[in-house]
Amino acid sequence: MSENQPANTAPGSSEEELIAVRREKVGIIRELGVNPYGGRYDVSTNPAEIKANFEEGKQVKFLGRINALRDMGRTQFFTVADVRGSIQCMLTRKAVSEEAWALWKLLERGDWVGIEGETFITRTGEPSVRVESFKVLSKALRPMPDKFHGLADMDLRYRRRHLDLMSNPESADRFVKRSLIIQEIRRYLTERGFLEVETPMLQDIAGGASAKPFESYYNALKKPVTLRIAPELFLKRLLVGGFPKVFELNRNFRNEGVDRRHNPEFTVLEVYEAGGDYESMATMMEEMITTIAEKVFGTLKFDQYYDEGNLRWTVDLTRPWRRADYNDLVKEVAGTDWFELTPEQRRNRAENELHVQIGEELDDTGVTQQVYEKLVEEKQANPLFVCHVARDLVPLAKANPENPEVVDVFELVMNGQELCPGYSEQNDPVEQLERLQHQAGEETQKIDYDFVETLESGMPSAGGIGIGIDRLCMLLTGAGSIRDIILFPQLKNRS
Repeated sequence: MSENQPANTAPGSSEEELIAVRREKVGIIRELGVNPYGGRYDVSTNPAEIKANFEEGKQVKFLGRINALRDMGRTQFFTVADVRGSIQCMLTRKAVSEEAWALWKLLERGDWVGIEGETFITRTGEPSVRVESFKVLSKALRPMPDKFHGLADMDLRYRRRHLDLMSNPESADRFVKRSLIIQEIRRYLTERGFLEVETPMLQDIAGGASAKPFESYYNALKKPVTLRIAPELFLKRLLVGGFPKVFELNRNFRNEGVDRRHNPEFTVLEVYEAGGDYESMATMMEEMITTIAEKVFGTLKFDQYYDEGNLRWTVDLTRPWRRADYNDLVKEVAGTDWFELTPEQRRNRAENELHVQIGEELDDTGVTQQVYEKLVEEKQANPLFVCHVARDLVPLAKANPENPEVVDVFELVMNGQELCPGYSEQNDPVEQLERLQHQAGEETQKIDYDFVETLESGMPSAGGIGIGIDRLCMLLTGAGSIRDIILFPQLKNRS
């Protein structure tokens, strides 16, 4: 369809000229006794629903934005859309009054309208709505992005998300799917007896993970505070208080780097279940993600692409998912004798035989972790539960009773990245304090002693998980960057 050009403008007019003409039209609409910014408009359906459940001869009432328009004189074909989808409409001169027709001729792409009419199928087989009446809900002053090329500038798409959503159906669908994913997560958990809670965003001590927090100051209480890096310690307090099944789906904040997989403000789901352990949480995670995939997308297979558009691999979520020990996975890529080598030999093999870059600052545990990340994690397409990592890496999990050098945890890896850790949660207050002290070293001010004191009141044995919702959405929608799945990502100021 071709855009109906504004009166007194020609193709190629500047944006300023187009805005000026639209402002004039707003005045003309007012002169006709019509409010160009509408009012209440009750609807019975939406464009996507009409098309998905199309039934000829049905009365419908809906609203949306005009995103395409073909002027055929006494017949007007146009498309009305929102983020969920669109439907073609047909308005004829004889169907409305002279005043309504004059009003219609003042509308164009970008304007919001309410439509009432009857569904029919055109001679070309297109499901459509024959318009009987319409209402102006908003006269847009700025023109929409070019309908053929959309919004090609990626930086502008992130900064002006509203333009991206109205001009790029793939982007709009991705964010609709994100909402449905979150909806299904909540449904899955609440149907199984979990209670959703909210815990503080502003905290005295940023605990529950190892990360650099955003720092602020609370004037009324005269004390420094941080934005939380994780809700874990507060959710465990609720276990102590008697919540046996609890979850929080909310934001975390980390004052660290930004790349295609990291945004300083991100969404995380944390779930805790009294009586569970890392294995029961792995089973729940496997079931939850496959349930979401089937309900929202109708498939368990998801294609993933490189930035240049070439297929990287297809992630297959078909159950059961593999579970393997961290050490066994490292030995598969680094040699069966890896853990029998001296630290110097491990570093030498990593750099010279495995060609993994090892920073001088890394200790021996860090060397093994780097080998794991580069040769196991980043090359893993299908779901893999990596179990029993080094004790020093996870101070909030229980040590394995058979090998106290590792902890009873899993890291769910797929699509070349960690998606979700799960723990058998540490509930021994004495051991927990020792582990936190070991992690903090000389920076004992980072230890949440109040949390340790809470554990002394008795926390039941429990399993817990924390899953990055943005990364899950990236996987399921095929988004190449976390910015493509966060509506308003953090960006540098324009110079």
